[in-house]
Amino acid sequence: MSHRNAPMTPRGRRILVERVLSGSPISHVAKSMGVSRHCASRWVARYRAEGEAGLEDRSSRPHHCPRRTPADLEARIVALRRERRVGPGLLSGELGVPARTISRVLARAGEPRLTSLDPMTGELIRASRVTPRRYERPTPGDLVHVDVKKLGRIPEGGGWRALGRGVGDGYEKKRRRIGFDYVHSMVDDMSRLAYSEVLANERVESCAGFLTRATAWFAERGISVNEVITDNAFSYRRGRAWRETVQALGVRQLFIKPHCPWQNGKVERFNRTLQVEWAYRRAYTSNEERSTALAEWLKCYNYERPHSSLGGRPPISRVAPT
Repeated sequence: MSHRNAPMTPRGRRILVERVLSGSPISHVAKSMGVSRHCASRWVARYRAEGEAGLEDRSSRPHHCPRRTPADLEARIVALRRERRVGPGLLSGELGVPARTISRVLARAGEPRLTSLDPMTGELIRASRVTPRRYERPTPGDLVHVDVKKLGRIPEGGGWRALGRGVGDGYEKKRRRIGFDYVHSMVDDMSRLAYSEVLANERVESCAGFLTRATAWFAERGISVNEVITDNAFSYRRGRAWRETVQALGVRQLFIKPHCPWQNGKVERFNRTLQVEWAYRRAYTSNEERSTALAEWLKCYNYERPHSSLGGRPPISRVAPT
């Protein structure tokens, strides 16, 4: 496969062939293109034999592998692993096959690690870190993801990021309890449009109030929220005020599978971006300064910042103009 600086990309090969076929000496063309005459001759010959298809990259995978482990031995390795539930080291001594080879065979067969299996029954007991069903809702507002990010508050004058770790007496710093900020966020599943607020806690009343204001913010942009998905925190699962707010808004509540935060991955990934690009991007001198900067950062995130999953466009590009 050609790399980004290679002189002989498919487009470069077409230019080389066109120059040769137009009558230019192949040695002159090769020198001007920065390749050897042998290389230029090979591409011209491939074009004459296969046409345009001959100028495209080909896989470097071998057509056959004579030294690959035989299929019957691979089947035996997998069968013994499922039967005895032991590692490659023990199987290696019994089968006379290197442990590394056994590891590759098991990986090719999709066998889970022993740590993910019940030692008594052999059943898969540990959840996969990959959600087998990937999705994206077809229209904005069909589903929104909600979560809370906990951040340590910044003391007046700045914390250790601004002043350094060695500033002040260590014992006094430990005694000084300044608490936490709780950044509540809502992210639209389809457009990735985001709304966040910095609140003093994550109690059910705060969560319910945030849901009301967030859905109103989305409504101002022409997005009607139909479903909301959260983790299984007490405020979302058992909170009366949250439940009443969900019912009053006519929104359907969804929960992720316990211990599977990646199922709420769009807001979890947003939390990481928020942490890196806003909370810890620079050294703030006060907690109020950091909280005030959130609104400007959110505006940039929604209207200007390119999003990789949206083809380099900002989230607002997927929202119909209102």
